[in-house]
Amino acid sequence: MIEIRNVSKTYGNKSVVENVSLNIEKGKITSFIGPNGAGKSTLLSMMSRLISRDSGEILIDGKDISKCKSNLLAKKMSILKQSNHINIRLTVRELVSFGRFPYSQGKLTKEDWVYVDEAIAYMELEDIQHKFLDQLSGGQQQRAYIAMVIAQNTEYILLDEPLNNLDMKHSVQIMKILRKLTDELGKTVVIVIHDINFASCYSDHVVALKDGKVIQDGPTDHIIDSSILGDIYEMDIAIQNINENRIAVYYA
Repeated sequence: MIEIRNVSKTYGNKSVVENVSLNIEKGKITSFIGPNGAGKSTLLSMMSRLISRDSGEILIDGKDISKCKSNLLAKKMSILKQSNHINIRLTVRELVSFGRFPYSQGKLTKEDWVYVDEAIAYMELEDIQHKFLDQLSGGQQQRAYIAMVIAQNTEYILLDEPLNNLDMKHSVQIMKILRKLTDELGKTVVIVIHDINFASCYSDHVVALKDGKVIQDGPTDHIIDSSILGDIYEMDIAIQNINENRIAVYYA
């Protein structure tokens, strides 16, 4: 379990995350939703230690992450940020192999390459695994980065808007894979996501943030509610039940 206790982050005079406390359950998909500027990505970055927190505690399986050694934390938790910038020219296969660095330190074993091959297959990248990243579409690149995270084989997977640049088919593919990783392999997935219907259909738990604070936190069926979503997004959002899923209708 990830425990977040009274965590805050301020940039200048602006409070980006304010006194947030919540628990992330093991073996579940937890989605962070909310408008732009709600603090979702900042909170995720503090959870992974990419940025420091100003106050509060974050514990993973009872241990303060600030006291964990980096190589051990990288075997426990992986993260994919929104913007991925690699300045060297890599093939898909080479990129995915970077996920094994915490284990191999760059000297990959046969076991490491098995994880690489499995991740490439998971993301259906076999046909383009030897192509360079700059030869791919934005969606193909995004799938390659997610494959790298899968190859890292951590118990906790943090993803910041992983559906960016993806069409409908591949967005569904990613969410189904995350569901499979959770249901079959017991992974714990935390995802920042803008599409509340993807959050509704694939998440076990939803954390709704606004202005740096947790407004609601609970099971998906509880959070995907007209009044709750209306307060968070400041618009009328109707909810319809379609194929046992709660679907938000906000286009009209």
